[in-house]
Amino acid sequence: MKHITYAQKSLLVGDAAADALVEYAVALAKNASADTVTLKAFGVDGADVEATFVLDAGTIVMAETTKSSIPEPDDSEAVEYMREQTRLLTSPPSALSSDGDGSVDGEALSYLEEL
Repeated sequence: MKHITYAQKSLLVGDAAADALVEYAVALAKNASADTVTLKAFGVDGADVEATFVLDAGTIVMAETTKSSIPEPDDSEAVEYMREQTRLLTSPPSALSSDGDGSVDGEALSYLEEL
C-alpha cells in the first residue's frame, strides 16, 4: 500500500495503482493533455472511498510507501487503463501505414479515433 497525497489529502491505495497514477500524470503533463481516473482507496479514517483524480500539467501528486497491513483495494481495471494510456502517450503507434495491400494499420487508426 502507498499513501497518495493529492490536493492536500492523503489516501491509501495499492502499490500498482499509486505507481500507475504517478506515471500517467507524468505522461499527460509531457503531452499537454488531461484525464480523470477513479481509484478505490482508504480515507484517513480507514473507510472505503472512491477518489477521482484530475490529472493535467498542473497536477501535484506524490506516492509514499507505508507499512499498512490492510489488503489493497482492487483497482486492476484502473491500473490497466492508466498503463495503456501511458503507453499510448509515451510510445504512440506510427502514422497510418499501409501493408501494401491498401489496408490501414488498425492500432494506429484506433489511436487516432481516440483523439
